[in-house]
Amino acid sequence: MSDGAPNASGGTSGGPGTTTPAGTGLSQLSPTDQSVLCSAICKCQAAPGIGKDGRSLNQVCCSGRLKLLDETLYGTSPYKPEVNYDMSQAPPEPIMDATDPSRAHNWLPGWIRKYWDDPEKERPPFKPNRGMIRRPDVVIVNDPKAPPTQDNIRMVVEIKFPNDTPGEGQMAAYTRIAGNPEKVVLLESSECDCGEVERREAEAAEKTKYAAPIAEALYEMLRMYTRGRVPPLPGRRGPSPAPVPATP
Repeated sequence: MSDGAPNASGGTSGGPGTTTPAGTGLSQLSPTDQSVLCSAICKCQAAPGIGKDGRSLNQVCCSGRLKLLDETLYGTSPYKPEVNYDMSQAPPEPIMDATDPSRAHNWLPGWIRKYWDDPEKERPPFKPNRGMIRRPDVVIVNDPKAPPTQDNIRMVVEIKFPNDTPGEGQMAAYTRIAGNPEKVVLLESSECDCGEVERREAEAAEKTKYAAPIAEALYEMLRMYTRGRVPPLPGRRGPSPAPVPATP
């Protein structure tokens, strides 16, 4: 994505088993990254939301899912959506929240008005839609609590849904952000096997529904044990017999 008023983008979760054709963008990602991003892509293709102009908001949906994932994990998700980069710097600098260097700044126009003319940065006069600000769909980082600077970037991922292609200079700009062309991935939504993703996540949900009752039962047993009230063994009724004294 490029400069001006921010657009949206992003992805969320799944498990092993994603089909990975050789030579595709998907094949450049780890199995975990494939699962996370394809889960979001497939969910957002199925229910993207519709904008006022009638267009499907696939990218907005993906971005929202990745943001929710990061919030749920208290900022420890390695998948960071919608990070704007100041392309006037070398290497490009991520534009982050002043109070939390691991969180993307949430109001780009305000940041530009406040900081762009900083004389210490020696930036040219700002012109929108000239590539001065770039925003990849997803930046995958090594340390989720550190800023997504070049030394912390594992992958830069651009997600494309049908009828969407990279803009002029977009992928070259992402290579500048990543510092290595091998760390830049163009992921087409068609590369994800959404039928397999849905089947796998349905299986996971079926297993998970039993986890909470079991955890509650174990917690109750532990609580009784710590209070000296050991529950009777299954099938035994009445008080436990007195222990037999050991013979010398």
